[in-house]
Amino acid sequence: MNNKKDLVIGFISGIICTCVGVFLYIIMFSKLGTKDIVSHALQFKFVSRGALLNLGLFFLFLNRKQDEKAKGVLIATLIIGLIFIINRL
Repeated sequence: MNNKKDLVIGFISGIICTCVGVFLYIIMFSKLGTKDIVSHALQFKFVSRGALLNLGLFFLFLNRKQDEKAKGVLIATLIIGLIFIINRL
């Protein structure tokens, strides 16, 4: 039971980390207006860059020997990547 809980915690952490990464990328590097940012974010333009924070979260969980949480982050990143690829087609 604890393994499934850790997997879900890792998955949710990966999704939240991606959202925070997208938000930070938009604030720091985007020169677009508010309406343009919302439309580009909805079209997954910034999601690939925002998912880079998952890499740090993944290695943080690995270093702390929390393999199930790291697996959840990996699953979240793969699902986000698949959605990104499908959206680009």
